[in-house]
Amino acid sequence: MEKLELYIPKLEDLWFYQKMMSDPETMSYNDPWGGCIDYPDEVLPKWYANWVGQEPDRFYAYIKRSSDGTWIGDVNFHYTPEKDWHDMGIVIYAPYRGKGYAVPALRLLLDQAFRVCGISRLHNDFETTRDAAWAIHRKAGFMEMGVENGILQLMLTKEDYLKNNP
Repeated sequence: MEKLELYIPKLEDLWFYQKMMSDPETMSYNDPWGGCIDYPDEVLPKWYANWVGQEPDRFYAYIKRSSDGTWIGDVNFHYTPEKDWHDMGIVIYAPYRGKGYAVPALRLLLDQAFRVCGISRLHNDFETTRDAAWAIHRKAGFMEMGVENGILQLMLTKEDYLKNNP
């Protein structure tokens, strides 16, 4: 497997974020909520200031292939105070799906969250029909919390992650 790393984008790098969010194939998982998301240039500075450099409350990075610097997706997490956990996200740009990048990219995010930022719990949720998403989360150590209205609830604690990834 090719080595991956996290890359904190600069404001001028957000063209890749815009490209992913406007790509129908990449955003197909979001179809029930409207599919593609438009991020015009004028909203990017505020979005950037809200997401980048806000650790440990918020974290955002591109997934970069080390061999050639290609950006293949992004990862993020943010604190959800009403639940007292951090919610996370991972998006692999459609041309790079199915190539074995998701689990290593997720593990990079988990190292960032638990080892670097010191957060205690990471949560994610998605439709029960998304078998590939559940498979990558299970491989990374997430546990099923239950299902609510067809949405699978997953959690991984810092303690469990560090115990299984010394």
